[in-house]
Amino acid sequence: MEISFYSCFMLFLMFYFLSKHLCKISKNLPPSPGLSLPIIGHLYLIKKPLHQTLANLSNKYGPILFIQFGSRPVILVSSPSVAEECLSKNDIIFANRPRLLAGKHLGYNYTTLTWASYGNHWRNLRRIAALEILSTNRLKMFYHIRADEVRLLVHKLFKGCRGGEFMSIDAKSTFFDLTLNVITRMIAGKRYYGEDLAELGEARQFKEIVRETFELSGATNIGDFVPALKWIGLNNIEKRLAILHRKRDEFVQDLILEHRKVKSEFASHQGSSKTMINVLLTLQETEPEYYTDELIRGLMTTFSSFPISKASSKRLSECTLPPHCSRPMSHQRSALLEVFESHEAPCS
Repeated sequence: MEISFYSCFMLFLMFYFLSKHLCKISKNLPPSPGLSLPIIGHLYLIKKPLHQTLANLSNKYGPILFIQFGSRPVILVSSPSVAEECLSKNDIIFANRPRLLAGKHLGYNYTTLTWASYGNHWRNLRRIAALEILSTNRLKMFYHIRADEVRLLVHKLFKGCRGGEFMSIDAKSTFFDLTLNVITRMIAGKRYYGEDLAELGEARQFKEIVRETFELSGATNIGDFVPALKWIGLNNIEKRLAILHRKRDEFVQDLILEHRKVKSEFASHQGSSKTMINVLLTLQETEPEYYTDELIRGLMTTFSSFPISKASSKRLSECTLPPHCSRPMSHQRSALLEVFESHEAPCS
């Protein structure tokens, strides 16, 4: 007697769900929100915005859930006490990073601080960041950069509201530009955002790289969760990531070579305004085998990317501006004038 394709398919589904159920019991996994379908898992439950969908699932099914994002298992925790236990008592278990496509290309094959899994290499990167780059003394050395960028912003606002006229600004973009200028001056001693810098080729190139980085790193790559779709070519995001990686690599390497040249020409100069690149180049002289140019490039791109985003700039403006915007215009102008006159005129 011939067995129809339909019967074979139903038999396959029965064994699939039975094996998944027995596997879940044997591993003592948390409960799941409904049926996990073959290939896609629980992705059919996910809608935009993601955080609201996850909150709704937690409210409906409990504070700890096991979700299958395609081929990737995910634990959803919404309980503060359980989250604290995951990030303190069991932090090493949860310290590894998922191997997403963005980490392969933008994270130098998962070797940067953001993408590296827990181990000796990650601990070394963390030590470098904590003791050499982001230490208290180092951040104090960079205080003049933060103060100068704030003065430049206040100066711009003050000039715009002279004569009692109103000045409209995009707060999100303003804070985004301010934050990036502070970071790039700390890293490389250069600023790329400002009216006087708009036409510079290097500034335009940097802005394009930043825009593409946030666009691609924030995009959902379905191939990360359903690998079969990657092989049949349903998205070309990997090609775009490879091109962006090459652009970033060339841009950052040029900065390294520029600082290396200046450092060799002024080897005897020991100023207090060292950039992060100078600090890393000094470390490279002591351990050239470990502090390679690739490692330095990875640290530079990490520090110029992870602290900021358009979303974080939006939250910053939402938290800081409302108390001031509710005041009369005359009070706001007086506050700007007080800040502006209490410091020296900003350098151009």
